[in-house]
Amino acid sequence: MIVPRFWAEGRIQQKIAGKQVTVRRFGWSDASQAEAQANADLRAREAIARIARGETVARRDLKRAYNGSEGVPIREEIVERHGETVITRNSYGALCLNTPNVLFVDIDFVERPGARLIWSVIALLLVGAFLVGWFGHPGFGCFAAFLSLGGGYLVAVLLHRLAVRLRGGPEQLARSRIDRFVSRHPDWSLRLYRTPAGLRILAMHRTFDPREAAVAECFQALGTDPVYARMCFRQNCFRARLSPKPWRIGIGQHMKPVGVWPVDPEGLPERRRWIDAYERAAKNYAACRFIEAVGSTMVNPVAIEVQRMHDELCQAHRALEIA
Repeated sequence: MIVPRFWAEGRIQQKIAGKQVTVRRFGWSDASQAEAQANADLRAREAIARIARGETVARRDLKRAYNGSEGVPIREEIVERHGETVITRNSYGALCLNTPNVLFVDIDFVERPGARLIWSVIALLLVGAFLVGWFGHPGFGCFAAFLSLGGGYLVAVLLHRLAVRLRGGPEQLARSRIDRFVSRHPDWSLRLYRTPAGLRILAMHRTFDPREAAVAECFQALGTDPVYARMCFRQNCFRARLSPKPWRIGIGQHMKPVGVWPVDPEGLPERRRWIDAYERAAKNYAACRFIEAVGSTMVNPVAIEVQRMHDELCQAHRALEIA
């Protein structure tokens, strides 16, 4: 996990095979702006050399805060550092905990069907439309086939929601997956938290490499949000939001200046005013609420330190509305 303090951009223009090619690359450093620029220039030279060798290479890095280009670190304002744990402010103003080795799992209660169910429903509807056309009226069969393609997704959504309701709802399904996982992994120690949109799980028994097989298996078994799983692998860290989303606590105005860190220095006073108003409002809300600990009682000292910091900053043990 890398969360650098300094950022720069390198740009190289060169003729390759008779065509003008421009390459831009970001560079970063914790030491100085000059070192960040040197890193950017080096990455740009390496990219142009690969293009000259005939390799297919992206001409520029995507300028994004967290889910950016492959190989580009987290690009957010650093608020605090606690050893290897870094607290940053994300693009909409909330605080986030970033840790290289303490496993957080994010589960959203999203009621959408899987691709297999969607295509199965569409296939069944198309078979029905074909039979109608074959044994009945061909024109009506074609119309039914058209409706099948357009309405198959909606039918799949309704069937999925009905199945979820019959099985106790999305939260009960998530808890059932957690129970099954713990029964198969009795040495795992997990803390469960309720978030506004689902559950958060914190593993306490040991530390993890975000790219190890056990993490991928855990994410798959628990039904982790696929975007979160992908970002953990890409950024080589685990992440948890520590403060509420602004629009959930009555702050409709975006943090300004809008853009990826670092921002224009002239905009810092306005940004500071927004943050002050946000933090005053955020004191009355929790980012998540602790539910219970399940599984083994084994705990890792690194995980304990991260858990204490997480629970305090999330206000996870206070009787506050979660946002």
